[in-house]
Amino acid sequence: MSVKSHSLVMLRRNVTHLTRNPTSVFNAILMPIIIMLMFVYMFGDAFDVGVDYIDYATPGLILLAVCYGLGGIATAVNSDMTKGIINRFKVMHVSRAAILGGHVIAAVLTNLIAIAALVGVAFLLGFDPAASLLDWFGVAGMVVLLGFAASWFTVALGLAAKSPETAGLAAVPLVMLPFFSSAIVPAEKMGPGLRQFAEYQPFTPIIETIRGLLNGAPDTGDAVIAVAWCVGIALVGFLWARFTFTRRA
Repeated sequence: MSVKSHSLVMLRRNVTHLTRNPTSVFNAILMPIIIMLMFVYMFGDAFDVGVDYIDYATPGLILLAVCYGLGGIATAVNSDMTKGIINRFKVMHVSRAAILGGHVIAAVLTNLIAIAALVGVAFLLGFDPAASLLDWFGVAGMVVLLGFAASWFTVALGLAAKSPETAGLAAVPLVMLPFFSSAIVPAEKMGPGLRQFAEYQPFTPIIETIRGLLNGAPDTGDAVIAVAWCVGIALVGFLWARFTFTRRA
């Protein structure tokens, strides 16, 4: 079998495992929607962001939807490694790229489903973007690139962890990082120290790029920085995952 065939088999395996795990489905798809409802209905009126809060918050919640499924990826990868599944695949001569790539592709597909559901709920809540069709393609591209980068980094975390429990905990900082960005409130409204952290951490330019695209006024500077962060994270995650996989397997 070719690498492509192996990848399809690994993808089907990972998707099957995901659908059979209610906790992973809840965290990846339903939790971002619950957070959206909580912030829009409970806290939205408390934030002065200059526009309807649902219009401001949706780009940040899109990024949050990507991050909320990461814990399950790290746990699944680590389980494969610690329970001997990887060694079985090696005996069967399954491609190393297919084993890791299957997790990444499954994660990106899950992200797309979660974000489609989130945006659908956002429209029901009054979300009114000014994006053109080309802008929507830009949003989709940014989401896929972010999901690809975050998934590779999370796969690396999962491979490096000693147990499935610690693998899930290792992904927590990535889940929390959007809350310390411009996802919920503008960075300029934060206090000293936190404001600077929010402005220079990787998720803020990604959020601002998606926000600009949805507003029909993308900022080239933010987009370049966002793409650079995604490419850098993906490269670090891929090289780290490959090195750890080779050493541990």
